[in-house]
Amino acid sequence: MAKHAADSNFKALRGRRSDYDGNHMGLTEAFAPVSPTTPQLDDDSGNRMGLTEAFAPVTASGMPARTPTDPLQEEGRFAAEAVDTPRHGRHGRHGRTDEQVPNVAYPVSNAGAGQYQHKSRRMRKVLIAVIVLLVLLVIALGYFSVQLFTESKTLASQQTQEQQSAQEVGAMQQEGTSDVAAGSTKKTDVVNLTGLLGVSLDEAIAKVGHGASVTATREVDQEGSDVKTEVTLALTDEPADTRSGTPSVFLSLNADGAVIRAGYSAATSALGYGSLSFADAVQSEHIIENALREAGLSVDDGAAVLPENKGDYSTYDTDGTTLMKETCSFSGTGTVDGAEHSWDAVLLYDYVAANTSGNLNDTIRVLYIYVNA
Repeated sequence: MAKHAADSNFKALRGRRSDYDGNHMGLTEAFAPVSPTTPQLDDDSGNRMGLTEAFAPVTASGMPARTPTDPLQEEGRFAAEAVDTPRHGRHGRHGRTDEQVPNVAYPVSNAGAGQYQHKSRRMRKVLIAVIVLLVLLVIALGYFSVQLFTESKTLASQQTQEQQSAQEVGAMQQEGTSDVAAGSTKKTDVVNLTGLLGVSLDEAIAKVGHGASVTATREVDQEGSDVKTEVTLALTDEPADTRSGTPSVFLSLNADGAVIRAGYSAATSALGYGSLSFADAVQSEHIIENALREAGLSVDDGAAVLPENKGDYSTYDTDGTTLMKETCSFSGTGTVDGAEHSWDAVLLYDYVAANTSGNLNDTIRVLYIYVNA
């Protein structure tokens, strides 16, 4: 059967050879070497066919089938063709051109990209921190600016009030004006101090009356002084002043317990003096002499004299213009039933509270008088 197929193929080959050149070819010629001028067999598609292929089994189309080749030989042949074939021709097993060769992605190190990302994150953190600090600084500056503005405004207002108060006080002192409506009604009487001289403490308390009660006792040990004990009495039945308190009596006792000096203090408003200037209260209203006369001592008007220099009894603030206090001590002699007694007096005007509030009625005005045995 195989022999019959081979004969058939051989006959077909001879027939095709005859068709090609019109000459019949013998068996010897069939196996002769193929020269450049010797025609090659073509398959149905026009491709040249070698001698080995000529004896391959014939397919249904009448052409000999190609015999399977060794895969290793095929790989070698395609490799050789890939080397010998120009770049612009077909090469490789699939005949792929240069334009069809895929781009090769070479591995790239991520070290540079990692460093850049690290620096970028660090820079963002630094920028965020700087922005936060700037925001906090702006907030702090705004807060302190508001506080400074508020304090400056308050200080300016206080200074204005103090200056106005000082100007009003100065004007009152210069013009000698008084506010009769502000506490000009007499509310209390001066205690008869001369009647307390020479009596014991208990007798003195009884004579004083007006709800007198001991509020303070102090022992005195001063060389050359006859005073051994000092006692303070508060007149609780008398109307109290909101700034200077209730009227008080001061008793100085000797070693035998007898009163050798008696004093009295009260707000000038309780004694019926309104918002008089300091100078006017002394020189025009004779507040010192009137109080001594109520205390039982005979004195003449003009017994209390102010110094000619106002600075001798005035105290000013550091600005040199705001009046803080006026105080002056006076002394003299008077008579009781023909007997002469020495006396002392102190008048005090304190403007600190008035300067703060801007209200002259807040001025503390207190009169102190003493009669000696």
